[in-house]
Amino acid sequence: MSAVRKMPIGVQSFEVIRKDDFIYIDKTELIWKLVNESRVHFLSRPRRFGKSLFLSTLKAYFLGQKELFKGLALETYEEAEKDKREIWQEYPVLYLDFNPSKYETREDLESLLNNHLCRWEELYGRKDSENTITERFFGVINRSCEKTGRQVVILIDEYDKPLLQTIWKDENLNEIYRTVLKSFFGVIKSADQYIRFAFLTGVTKFSKVSIFSDLNNLRDLSLLSDYSGICGISQQELEKGFVPEIQNLAEKNSLSYDEALAKLKQRYDGYLFARKGSAMYNPFSLLNVFASGEFSSYWFATGTPTFLVNYLKKAYYNIPDLDGNVKINEAGLETYRADAVNPLPILFQSGYVTIKDYNDFAGLYRLGFPNDEVRYGFLDNLLPAYTSVKSDKTGLSIWEFYEQIEAADIDGFMEKLKGIISGIPYDSLTEKDLALREQNYQTAVYLVFALMNQFVHTEVHCAAGRADCTVEFPDKVYIFEFKLTANGTADDALKQIREKGYADRFSGSGKKVIAVGASFDEKKRTIKDWKIQREMDNL
Repeated sequence: MSAVRKMPIGVQSFEVIRKDDFIYIDKTELIWKLVNESRVHFLSRPRRFGKSLFLSTLKAYFLGQKELFKGLALETYEEAEKDKREIWQEYPVLYLDFNPSKYETREDLESLLNNHLCRWEELYGRKDSENTITERFFGVINRSCEKTGRQVVILIDEYDKPLLQTIWKDENLNEIYRTVLKSFFGVIKSADQYIRFAFLTGVTKFSKVSIFSDLNNLRDLSLLSDYSGICGISQQELEKGFVPEIQNLAEKNSLSYDEALAKLKQRYDGYLFARKGSAMYNPFSLLNVFASGEFSSYWFATGTPTFLVNYLKKAYYNIPDLDGNVKINEAGLETYRADAVNPLPILFQSGYVTIKDYNDFAGLYRLGFPNDEVRYGFLDNLLPAYTSVKSDKTGLSIWEFYEQIEAADIDGFMEKLKGIISGIPYDSLTEKDLALREQNYQTAVYLVFALMNQFVHTEVHCAAGRADCTVEFPDKVYIFEFKLTANGTADDALKQIREKGYADRFSGSGKKVIAVGASFDEKKRTIKDWKIQREMDNL
């Protein structure tokens, strides 16, 4: 069995990775590019995507820790400068990490800032006239430059964690955090003459009305093609840097090398952060797969998107659109806060949907789930919110649906579907909100068939007042048509399957085509009846 090297799972320190011989994918060429072309930067990426490691690498470079870069691209670039300037210069580095704390009160945030300021003031001093955290931050930047004779480097990791922990939960506290952070980060612009380099990371992006409105000298790298690979692992990096691990994974799962690569791509690839550029793998999932030798959900399991599920439901968002049918312009992607009108920015910035393609003429991005890990993980979390299925029973429930239809037990399948649809919560929707109530029903149908795609090929299409779905096996195909009673009966649904030619594309395949027409009684909130036609020729 092939050797598996040390995987830096949960290791965010560049120094630890290099000294303890963990595997490292070289991103230092991008560091060289950054430090030589611009000064103040912002990067948005999903959680566990390598932002902290990138910041740690920047810190090591600006501290002049040349021994950590041996054999990396940045060593070559830096050494080539030795006849032009002093190389491996050490700068004062102010590193501020928002990750360790929980933010439940204003004091929690101010305590974190105060602790960092106190440590920096031990090195660079403090003046009695500096009372506020903003004044103290400016003073530290000024004095660190004066004391060392070199401009300061400011590195801020996960700036938005206090905001994410209070968004939709405590609006008053969220507003307090925005005010405090806006004042604190504004110093980076006012102290510009003392700053050599600054880099801020987070999950959410800023907009002109956010806490960064005064910090308008930031260069946002988040959607730039040249920096689309700054975090994550590309296909080229995977195939070049993980050959022994891929071989081991293939052997442990009785796959060929190419089959293992294809499965990795389907489950963990697909994150695209620019109009052009390479799709990226989630590094946390890849490292865990290689360490365990098992294909599982790793990134998704580290944090369930409960607040996003609740917010999508509150916004009455059309869930099927998330599967590759979302269109939005760049301004929409960069909106700082999700709201009831548009919950998409936070979904994109959190990594639950990603760029699928870009229409240059229209200036529109098309978004969708990046890969199977995210798609099925997210849909699995949505199912209990739109049906009567309990959160700990979703996997079993979907498997039972598959078993019934695989065994041609259509009546059993429909009875089970009737049972979970009968429990669809309509919350406070009234008769006036009929379209939204229909949308809940369609979402429930969509989720069941979409989640079955883990075991058998399915397709789902939803339109006003109806939904059609196909389930394709090697030897047979099921075509379902669901109608609201206001729009037709089960017989009408079967008629539509015939008239719309839903079975035409399977002609000549040799597969048996079975049609199922069903009607949904909106008043009773359940499936009213269904009709089965096992021979399409007799329709």
